[in-house]
This record gives sequence, structure tokens and C-alpha cells, in this order.
Amino acid sequence: MFQLAIKLQDDRELIEEFEKGNTEQAAVELVRRYKNFVYFVALRYVKNYDDAEDITQEVFIEALDKMKYFRKESSLKTWLYRIAVNKSKNMLRKQKLVNLIPFYRDDEDEERQLDFPDPSQSNQLERKELEEKLIEAISSLPEKQREVFSLRYFEKMSFNEISNLLGTSVGGLKANYFHAIRKIASLMKEYLEE
Repeated sequence: MFQLAIKLQDDRELIEEFEKGNTEQAAVELVRRYKNFVYFVALRYVKNYDDAEDITQEVFIEALDKMKYFRKESSLKTWLYRIAVNKSKNMLRKQKLVNLIPFYRDDEDEERQLDFPDPSQSNQLERKELEEKLIEAISSLPEKQREVFSLRYFEKMSFNEISNLLGTSVGGLKANYFHAIRKIASLMKEYLEE
């Protein structure tokens, strides 16, 4: 396979090598040239060395896969920066989801439940938006699940109290609550991944 005899001086030459089909050596040069830059962009966002390393790898995989679509309207550095920022924000959204909704605990001693963050952890706009999405998610539940979830989560009623109120078995209530949590978590995950 063709080996680059000279070091590529600028991004234009690097792109030309990709266009000529000399992708292996050009890819090595692209990574060599921008690996630290991409890594530190990701690190500034995610503040975790391992996550930044993962993002760096994902950025170069995507960049190499989409190099043929690079429009040259910006520099390679700018293009890689945008990819790194998007990947970092996506990871933060996913982490936020995990922190926002640990879905449910399934320990033997603890009931399944959703844990939402302390309002002081989010700014007002994000909190309002999250509350609206949560209300939409709860509203989309079947009536029985919505009722059980609301009584259990918002009213802090025990399953025995809900059972007496609704005339339903505790086992049936727990099943409805579990299904409600899964649906809400799934809907909130879709929202946060947008």
C-alpha cells in the first residue's frame, strides 16, 4: 500500500490524501495531529479521563467514516471540535438521565421507585422543561398505572393504603407501579437523548 513519503504540511494535503484513497496513512496522520485536541475538548465537557478517552475514539471513528462528506467549509479542527462537542453533550445527557432516573431500585429491602434530582441541581429552565416532560410521560400512562404511580410517588402512600383506597391487591398495585416506572423512564430517556 502507498506510504506517504513526506509529512503532510496542512489539512488541505491531508484531505487530498483521503480523496485519493490513501486513507490508512492519512487516518494515522489525522489522529496523530488532533488526538490531544479532541481529548481535551471532551475532557472539558465530561470532566472524566476515561469518558474523554472513549469520546476521542468515537470522534475519530465517526470522522474517518464521514470524511468523504467533509465539505471543506471549515477546517478539520473545527469539524472535529463540533463532533467532539456533540459526542460530549450526548454523553452528558445520558449521564444526566442516569442521575435523573436511576429507573428503579430492585433491592430486596427497597421498593421500586424513581428518584428525581434535588431542584437546586438544575437551573430553572431545565427543571421546568423536565417537569413538563415528566407530566407528559405520566399523562401518557394507562389510567390504572397513572393512578397508582401518582398515589405512591406524589402522595407517598403505602401499597396497603392504595390497596384499601382502590380495592386492588397489593401485588397488582406493585405490578402497575413497576410498569409505570419503566414507561416513564423510557419516555424520559427518549427526551434526554434528543
